[in-house]
Amino acid sequence: MDKYETIKNNFLKIDESLSEFACKSLDAERIKEEKEDYRTPFFRDIDRIIYSLSYTRYLDKTQVYSFKENDHISKRITHVQLVNKIARTIGRSLGLNTDLIEAIALGHDIGHTPLGHTGESFLNKISLEENGEYFCHNVQSMRNLEFVENNGKGLNLTIQVLDGILCHNGEKLLQEYHTEKKTIEDVLNQYEMCYKDKSYNDIFPMTLEGCVVRLSDIISYLGRDVEDAERLGLLDSSSIPTEITDVLGNSNREIVNTIVTDVIENSIGKPYIKISDKVFEAMQKLMDFNYKNIYYKSMSDEEMEYYRDGMNTIYQVYKKAIEDKDFENEIYTIFLSTQDKLYLENTSDSRKIIDFISGMTDDFFISQIKKYKNGSKIFTK
Repeated sequence: MDKYETIKNNFLKIDESLSEFACKSLDAERIKEEKEDYRTPFFRDIDRIIYSLSYTRYLDKTQVYSFKENDHISKRITHVQLVNKIARTIGRSLGLNTDLIEAIALGHDIGHTPLGHTGESFLNKISLEENGEYFCHNVQSMRNLEFVENNGKGLNLTIQVLDGILCHNGEKLLQEYHTEKKTIEDVLNQYEMCYKDKSYNDIFPMTLEGCVVRLSDIISYLGRDVEDAERLGLLDSSSIPTEITDVLGNSNREIVNTIVTDVIENSIGKPYIKISDKVFEAMQKLMDFNYKNIYYKSMSDEEMEYYRDGMNTIYQVYKKAIEDKDFENEIYTIFLSTQDKLYLENTSDSRKIIDFISGMTDDFFISQIKKYKNGSKIFTK
């Protein structure tokens, strides 16, 4: 056996210790077949994601609060790393493939817009009005990694990673997470249907690893968002009802530890991921509390209107730039001039603009609003 084979076998050894319910490295499939190197496919996907330009932009994307003068408030990159750590802890405890888990976790929010879910709602309205398609960040995450990144050629990630990212819906809590058998064609069809039918954003992953990431997305933000709100003086954690804290704990550390331990204990040796009745009920109540006291209050009505109008403005600016072939506009100089011919030929103008806006960092988004909303180049219908 040569050195190459020895190294490759060292990577594959981890599969020998995995649960019967885990997705093995040898199960990995790519939409476009390619020769693998000594790294296992999911491990290689991790590398492709963290070296992507989109991953770099996580650093300046909102989690909940935008433009707050506090260096300890979570950014999107913090959230992604917390999801990764929590999911890998659960996955390792259950004997699942932590390489697959890590790839899904690190890539799951790549498609998030500037301003987090607020920006997502603005872009969804634009997408529905302009081309009759829904915009959802989980779908955009898969799109971005497979059809926009790498100058429009995509990263050719494994279908298991893309599926886990597509199905990561972190806004809906379930007590049990089951897998759904799929082919590559099934995943691609579900991806297309997500643009037409919003209910498709509640599809289940094809792997237990994908289920773990989907739940870990929620676990990671429940207590952390409370901490952020408290750091900003917008919430007193003592206001959380005792019926929640008596079960989950009073701090993010206690909340995460309680839920993770509960999930592991209720899922070990099972082909699904489960939360106990008591912990599930407390998590539901904490989510409701957070929506009422944090998420619905994260921006003032005045801020919402300014950013909504700003996103509509820059969308129209880019639309006119494409119509006029204004190659000096940012949508050309920063984005379209870098994209592959197939991307340019096979992508509608509306989708090109949505790809560009959704990929923006918060700071760049604001700089574009300031330039076009308040400047001489503003375009109105």
